[in-house]
Parts: sequence; C-alpha cells; structure tokens
Amino acid sequence: MTDGVAIRLLGPVTGVLDGQEIDLGAARQRAVVAMLASPPGRVVTMGQLVEGLWGANPPASAGQSVYTYVAGLRRTLEPGRRPGQRSRVLVGEAGGYRLLVDPRQVDSCVFAELLETVDVRGPDDDDALRTLDRALALWRGVALSGLTGPFAETERMRLDELFLGATETRAELLIRLGRPREAIAPLRELTGRHPLRERLHELLVLALDGDGRQAEALQAFEEARRVLDAELGVLPGEGLRAAHRLLLSGGEEEPEPARPAVPRQLPRDLIGFVGRAAETTWLRSLLSPADGPPHPFVVISGPPGVGKSALAVHVAHQVEGRFTDGQLAVGLRGGTPGVSPLPPHEIAGRLLRGLGAANEDIPADLDEAAALWRSKLHGRKLLVLLDDAAGLAQVRPFLRTPLGVSLLVTSRESFSAGDDCVQLRLGRLTSSDAAVMLSGLAGADRVQADAERTAALVRLCDGLPLALRIAGARLADHPGWSLGALADRLADERGRLRELAAGDLAVRSSLASSHHGLATGSRPLDRLAARALPLLGLLHVPDVTAELTALLLGSSVEEAERALERLADANLLERADDRRYALHDLVRLFAGELRPADWKEALLRALSYLAASARSASVTVDPHRVQLARHVEGPVREHADAGRAAAWLRAERQVLNAAAVQALDSPDDDLAELGVTLTFALLWQQQREHAGQEMIDLNVPALRVCERLGDERLALVAHDNIANGLRLTGRAEQGVPHLEAALELAARIGDSFGELRALGNLANLHVTAQRYTKALPYAERQLDVARATGSQVGVRFALIVIGKSLLGLGRAREAYEPLCEALDGALAAGDDTHEAHVRLALGDVLIQLGDPEHALEHLQVAQSLLGSTGHRFNVNALISLSQVSRALGRLDEALSYADDAVRITERFGYVSWEQRAKDEQAAVRAAMRIAAGRS
Repeated sequence: MTDGVAIRLLGPVTGVLDGQEIDLGAARQRAVVAMLASPPGRVVTMGQLVEGLWGANPPASAGQSVYTYVAGLRRTLEPGRRPGQRSRVLVGEAGGYRLLVDPRQVDSCVFAELLETVDVRGPDDDDALRTLDRALALWRGVALSGLTGPFAETERMRLDELFLGATETRAELLIRLGRPREAIAPLRELTGRHPLRERLHELLVLALDGDGRQAEALQAFEEARRVLDAELGVLPGEGLRAAHRLLLSGGEEEPEPARPAVPRQLPRDLIGFVGRAAETTWLRSLLSPADGPPHPFVVISGPPGVGKSALAVHVAHQVEGRFTDGQLAVGLRGGTPGVSPLPPHEIAGRLLRGLGAANEDIPADLDEAAALWRSKLHGRKLLVLLDDAAGLAQVRPFLRTPLGVSLLVTSRESFSAGDDCVQLRLGRLTSSDAAVMLSGLAGADRVQADAERTAALVRLCDGLPLALRIAGARLADHPGWSLGALADRLADERGRLRELAAGDLAVRSSLASSHHGLATGSRPLDRLAARALPLLGLLHVPDVTAELTALLLGSSVEEAERALERLADANLLERADDRRYALHDLVRLFAGELRPADWKEALLRALSYLAASARSASVTVDPHRVQLARHVEGPVREHADAGRAAAWLRAERQVLNAAAVQALDSPDDDLAELGVTLTFALLWQQQREHAGQEMIDLNVPALRVCERLGDERLALVAHDNIANGLRLTGRAEQGVPHLEAALELAARIGDSFGELRALGNLANLHVTAQRYTKALPYAERQLDVARATGSQVGVRFALIVIGKSLLGLGRAREAYEPLCEALDGALAAGDDTHEAHVRLALGDVLIQLGDPEHALEHLQVAQSLLGSTGHRFNVNALISLSQVSRALGRLDEALSYADDAVRITERFGYVSWEQRAKDEQAAVRAAMRIAAGRS
C-alpha cells in the first residue's frame, strides 16, 4: 500500500499527495478514482468501471476512455514515474484495476470505520460523541460533488444515508448528555432538507422540549404531522408519537394502551456475507430512502443458488431501523424440492398471526383474509420478507399495501409484470467476491496459496454462491485437499454436479426443483419450456436463437421463442443481446443430464440447419467462390443480399465454431460428418476475416474425422484448409507438407479440381513467404490445369499469382500482361474479390514501373472493393497506398495509410506483415524529415 497518497470523497473528489492537495482531473476521471477507492485494494473490472460511469448503454469508445482516465490518474498520482515503469499506486490486474492505497487514507472509509466503533448503548456517551464528531468533521460538502453516473449516484446515496444516521445518533447523544441546544440547529437544517424523515422530526421535538422550548416543540410536531399527511397520507409513527406524548406529559410519559409485541421474524444475517455492494446499496435506497416512503414492492429474482435469500436477509437487517413496527418473514417454498408451494390462504394466515391475530379471527375466504391484512397495516411501518415465491400469483393478494409497508420478495421467476414492482435480477458473484467467499469457508491461507487455481475453481462453480458454499464446505471437510485438488475433480464435466453436493445442499437438486416445477405446471407453455431445456443442453454453443431452438424442438419459431422466454423468466436461461439466450455452465450440465430419447434426431436437425445456412450465406456473400462444403438437405436460413448474409455469419461466428467443434468431437459418424461439412462452409468467411487460427483449429480435427471415415476427397480439402490457415498466421513453411499431401490425394483419386486448388495454394503460399522462384512453376501448372478443365476462377487465380511471382522476381513489365488478362476475366465475371486482388498487384506493378498516378487509381478501387467484400486484413493495400502517396509527395496521406497498416498488423499479430508496415511507416517519416529540412 502507498502511504503518500490519500483520496477525499466526502465533498468534491480530490487527492492528497505528500500532504498537498492535487486535482484529479475531469469529472469522469474523478469518478474512476472514486470507484477504485470505495474501498481501495480490490480489483474493479473494466466492465464495472464502464457500467459505473455510463450505465447500461455506454458509448462505443467507453473502454478507450477508461484507459485514458487511468493513464491520467497515474500521471497525477505518480508524477515522478518514468514511462514504462510499473505503477505502484494504480495497477492493472485480472481484467481491471486495483488502487493500492490504505483504506485509512480514504476519508469515506475512515468515516465508516469510525461509525462502526460508536457504541450508543455503552457506558461512555461522551466518548461516543467525540468519535461521531471526528467522523462528521471529515465531511466537506455533498459527497462525490460534481460527479454523475450510476456509481456516483448510488454511492452518494449510501454515504448520505450514513451521514444522516450519524447526525441523528449525535443528536440523540447530545440530548442524553443534557446538551439538547447543540442539536437543535443541525436538526432544523436537516428536517428542512429531508422533511419526510421522521426520526429527524422526532429528535427535533425532543431537543426543543429538553431545552425548555415546549411551544416550539409542539409547533415542530404539528409541522411534521402536516407534512406526513400532505405528502404521504400517513399518521406519525410510533417514535414521533412517543416524543409528542412525552412533551404533553411534561416529561412523564403516560402509558399507551397495550399493543401486540413488535414482530422480529427475520432470519439471522450471515456472518460471512460477501460482496453484492452495489446491489445492497440500491436495495437500501429503495427500502430506506433519504426522502419519501420506502418502495412498496421490491423483488430479487435470479437463478437457483445465486444467493437471493441471503441478500434479502442481509439488506432487511440493514434497513430494519426504518420499519419501527417490525419485520415479518414467510418462506413460500416456491423452489423447495419435493414440497408444494405455500397456498396464498396459508400465507395470509401466517402474516396475520405475525401481527397478533388469533386463528379464529382469520377469515376462511382468501379475499377477506387479504382485506383484513391490509386493514391491519394502516399507519404501520412494516417490512415483509416473502422468500422463495413460486410466482406472482402466489403473492398477488398481499400487494397494494398502504405506503410505509414494504414487501421484499425473492423468487426464481420474473415479477416484471407486477404493479409497482421494482425488480433486481441477481447475477453471479464477481471473481474477487467469490474468492473472498471461499476464503471465509475454506481458510484464507489455502485460497491465497494458489490464486490461479482459486480462479479456476470459481469459474468451475460458475460464480454461483450455492456452488461456492458447497465447494467451501467440501474443502472444510477435507483439510488435506488443496483448492487445485477440488478444481481437478470439478474439471471433469461428467462428474461436476455430483461433486457439488454437501450434506443436504446440492446444485443438481436446486436446478431440478426449477425444472420439475415447469414440467408439472398447469400451463402448456411451462411444459414446453421444460421439454426445451434438455434439448438446449444437447448443443454446446455459447447462445441460441429461437430459430435454432425451433430445430431442436421440432416446433415453430414462435413456439420456440415463447419457450425460451419462459425459461428466461424462470431464470434457467440468460437473455443476451439481439434476442439471443444463453445457458450458464452448471445449468447446461444439468440440462445435459436430462438427455431425451430423441436426442440424436434433434441434434442432427440443428447441426444440419447450421451447416446448410452457413453454406448458403457464404454463397450469397460471394457467389464466385467455389463451395467446398457438401450440400445439406433440410431447413436453411436464406438471406436477401450479401450484406445481410455476411452480418449473419459474423453474428453467429462463435455459435458456428462451437457447433463444429462439438460435432467433430462426436464418436457418432453422422454427427462428425456434419461437423466436417460445417467446418468447410466457414472457410471463405474465415479467409475474409483473416481468421487463420480458427481455420487450423477446426480443420485439424476435421482431417482426423475424414481419415476415420475413409473419405479421401474430404481429407484433401482439410489439408488445403490447414495449409491456408498456416499461411495466414505466418507459418507458411509448415503448410507445405499438407499441400503436398493434398496433391498426392488428388492424383490418387483423380480429382482435377483438387489438384488445381492444391497447386494454386502452393503457389500462393510461396508468394506469401516471398519465395517467388518456387511459386512461379506451381502457378503455371495451375493455369494449365484450370484451362484444361475450363475453371475460369482457377484461371484468374493462377494469373494473379503468376503476376505476383513475376513482380517479386523483379520482372514488373512481364507481370503486367497476365494481371491485365486476370482483370478482364474478373470484370467479365463480376468477381469483386478477384478484381480487388488483381488491382492490388497492378498497383504494385505500376509503382515499380514509375507510374504512381495510375497505380493510385487501381489501389483506391482495390481498397474500396476489399471493404465492400468484408475483407478485414487489407494491410497490403494500405502499404501500397502509402508507397504511392509517398511517391506523389502526399506525405500526410502516406503516413495515415502506414499508421493504419501498423495498427491492423499489431491486432492480428502477423509478424512479417507487421515489419513491412513498420518499414513503410519509417520510410514516410524519413521523407517528412527531409521535406521539413528543405523548407
């Protein structure tokens, strides 16, 4: 930790460096440091920073802006740090940043720590008052003054609540110490700012009365009563009424009529509750707002085992002081395995008995019982925790309570349709919070001993608190196990759910209860959703659409979408962007255990659809490329134009790749062959994306499948594709054996197009490696085969590679003729891809021949065509454009092209092209220095 840096958040956000106040920059930069300092020492991920600054809809440049803010903070907090030197204050770590400042150097942390030490029930009120004065003296105005954004607003609300609570406690101590006059002025100011906060009015009445100012105290009570009635339509609460009675009795309070005992039914808060800081703050702001009544209906929803009940109890304890008439709690058994949900009438009985009603007074009719429930709530401040609701229908009779009463409900189901409902959908724990949770359960020493295996264990538990609690329990039961040992046991997907069980806790049974509830539901939609879940578990892809789900279900797309929405409402599925849905890992494993009898037919339908659609999209994007994937019968997604087809391929890229991997790994020959077909259908899009490693990763197992099936024609294609992937990733030499194997296969089975393709790829591979003498004979052989077989696309490709080879050998004039012939062919066929590559080569030829003006025309057309056909790796075009711009004396344009080329090569990691781009960049800069010297 760094001692010389301090952060001030209780007012305008500033820093202190070696005793001197420093400016921390613009508002969002200050918001970044505020997030990192609340509290310091923990990792705040990039996603959390972006969401904290901009919310759910950040700009496209949000990530880059955060990098800029962090860089600015580092310069401010460490002015002496040299470029490239590791920061000692603000370090990058685990996908985010950590502020290495002692919490005692952050005023908000010191403030909170001081408040925790105040004991208002202790023997020394003077000491408690001194501590509170020290804490309140830290405030310099509105917390996080001048900052906007979700984090700043939420954190400001939390700190303001602490401030108000501290001020109220201070006033209470002053009154007890016989110094009420000192409390009056601060209380008058705060009641003016927070007119609906009853505790402030109550203390003001007591302070005025204690100072002998009974008339003013009566006036203060009447003002409070008037405001509460006008704004909320409620009577003063018990605390304010008690202060009024004390005032009227001259200090000797008359006893009130006997009232039922205040219910305190909340379960005990977990001692080791971890994380959920943002969620806790938000829920507190709803249930205990600084102004106005608490929200009447708050729901925490989320998947099984995510920690809904624990969070609800934790928050309920934090706000219980706001609900002076007590707290009720009822477990509704909505997700209890083997137990029916609690009927609404039984819920009504439990709630009414909690308020003191006798069994015989509870109406037999549900509507009457609910009406009695509402009548008993009038004028009360009550918190009602309804845990594990089966759905909205179960709790609907108890809604629409009077203001001042809050229902806090937890459920696996969505309650978004409920009137006045504010819903928090609880997600998985962050990796840092999960590690802290494991530390509390298994021991900090074991967790800290192996951070890497701890992170692996957290991932395998899917960030699910229930799974983490079980993992922690198993580690506690086996002190000889390391975290790595348990991680190894969980790494095997076949046994992971079996391992995640301890005592009566089990992830599988928690998920099974949700699925069982759907499968036995009264609605056809519930049963359809229950049937869909096992089918979704068959397909190991990151997310699905309704269209793909319909193939699994053998249903219409509309039915599939309704089933997906129902699963999402039940929190067994995550809604992703653009009407996509995803299974978390543990849900996927559970769904996979439910494999239906018709699993193979369902999987064949889905994989056939993906393969056929990928092939169809590839044809639509560029009909001139020869499709190497076999035609697949069955449903197919058609696209109106090339742009939409390319967009679909990009959007489905991860799904298509994952499906291909799954199929290729299958021992079933039918599924594995479909994996090969899907792999080959992706070839041209991968080439446009310059995704060479993807080509290798898919075609290597595809080659194994082809050899297993004994299909040499398919094996030939796989060899070709692997070689192309190696060429694109800068490993051309390693591709030669694959292409030689392809040539041998083509000769053995008499595949003339396979021979043509292997020859062309060999030639192109050698051109990429700048071995032009080896390239030229292969290209000439390809041209002969292409002319003999009538393959015009083969002729064009061969002429392009011949031209490039001749240019590489320094024979630019000879290269011009074959390239012109190739251009004529491309234009006649309307082949934009080949036209782009021909014009690139012609541009380079004309540069060598000293004709930069005509070279520029070809290169600009090529650049435009590459963009329109979706080619991402256009570095060769950019380098050539830089060279021709430099030759024409347009040095600013040249530098812009060269800079773009360097950026792209750095992103793709293609070393040889990166060096060429940097050489051109250096040449442009040298030319600019010479030009500057002349002027």
